[in-house]
Amino acid sequence: MKTKNKRKNREAFAEHSYWQSYSDMMAALLLIFVLIIAITLAIYKQKTVDLEQSQNSLGIARQELEDARKDLEDYRAAIEESNRELASSLAELQQAYANAALTEDELNKAYLEIENARNELTATQQELENIVGIRTDIIGALQSAFNNSAMSVDAQTGSITFSSDVLFRYGSAALTTDSQATLREIIPMYLDVLMQDRFRDYIAEIIIEGHTDTDGSYEMNMELSYDRAYSVAKFCMDSRNGLSEEKIEQLRGILTVNGRSYSQPVYVKDAQGNPTDQVDMEASRRVEIKFRLKEDEMIEKIAEVLKQQEE
Repeated sequence: MKTKNKRKNREAFAEHSYWQSYSDMMAALLLIFVLIIAITLAIYKQKTVDLEQSQNSLGIARQELEDARKDLEDYRAAIEESNRELASSLAELQQAYANAALTEDELNKAYLEIENARNELTATQQELENIVGIRTDIIGALQSAFNNSAMSVDAQTGSITFSSDVLFRYGSAALTTDSQATLREIIPMYLDVLMQDRFRDYIAEIIIEGHTDTDGSYEMNMELSYDRAYSVAKFCMDSRNGLSEEKIEQLRGILTVNGRSYSQPVYVKDAQGNPTDQVDMEASRRVEIKFRLKEDEMIEKIAEVLKQQEE
């Protein structure tokens, strides 16, 4: 009888252990499903944020294009006004010829001057259309080149920004070993776009600009920001770091280095995205690479031509 009772007890214990293990397994599976759902929701949320940021950048680029188009229309209006003035001058010359006030030689000379002016205006208008659209084209090409990169291109200026904490140790202007690998990847991509045949002639200057936070004196930070920008420039000019000797030679004529100390700090933004009075110390420590077009010289040339037509 005792043996029979012992056997029943063992069977009951085994059955109880079986169901306890089964419930533990089901609880573990439920926990795994919960984790999978949580991770999926986190990924979805991040993708949504990335999509919104991309849409915002696209909106800024579209606004810049619209502003450029408006500028082009203003310049076209000025050129059309000059053409009307030229037509008026031509009409006056024709009237004068009809009245025999001009000799044939004088009239031919006047016609030639007007034709030359018209040709110059036409060429200037074409250059203007090119220069207005070139910045948008360059920024678009840069964004395409960095589409799969962690580095982002400013949609308004086309600049890229490195955090100084990524490139340097605090207070130092010497590039870290890890930062050199980052620069070897990013800098050739950026400069290859700017120095394409269709863009190179429009680039007046490529600028490497260092910035610091507000800790310390202005003079000390001026030296530090310049030294950091110079370290990046010196890295660019070494052919072992991704640029060909040909591109390095081209860079020598347009590459400049600036140190801005803490004259342009980055400010913390509030919940609405508006800057506050509080300086973002980490974001302020940065090195920017940007470019300047020859548009200033172009605008001066247009103003000179229009002034000559008024005279």
